[in-house]
Amino acid sequence: MRVLLLKDVYKLGHAGDVKKVADGYGRNYLLPQRLAVLATPEALKQAETLRQNAAIARAKLNEELKGVAEQLSALTLIFPVKAGETGKLYGSITAAHIAAKIKEVSGLDVDRRNISTQPLRELGEYKVQVRLTADLMPQVKVIVHREGEALKTGAPAAEAPAPAEPAAEPESAAEAPAA
Repeated sequence: MRVLLLKDVYKLGHAGDVKKVADGYGRNYLLPQRLAVLATPEALKQAETLRQNAAIARAKLNEELKGVAEQLSALTLIFPVKAGETGKLYGSITAAHIAAKIKEVSGLDVDRRNISTQPLRELGEYKVQVRLTADLMPQVKVIVHREGEALKTGAPAAEAPAPAEPAAEPESAAEAPAA
């Protein structure tokens, strides 16, 4: 089935693109959600204006969310967790945990489905992408360390704790006004 996208669809395309999709995906998701229409000759005539309007709207949205992206990029989330001797966690840190921590620390409400990461199951430092728009994906630094230990002993590299410590101090200062 060929469809003309009316809106940006993650991992499929931007508005105004003509895509070939599976019949069920088109019939059961894209068409009912009004994300696309069938690629008829009449619809294809409007594709270029749709593409231009969507590009303008996308640029405007990216400009509005640029401040949010900078704020998210500056975040360092610290998770004290229980872990075994080998560094494996008892449980895991999921996208829902990360979204809740972002809300707690910065007050920004991020949907867990927009956080692209597998569950974190080991101690260490991670960079986690947060999808704000199709073009704007800031990375949040996530530090998972053993509960009850200082942050220095939980980090795998000897040089890593030095930069992580100053980043952790402003975060605690940021938490105080939010509470």
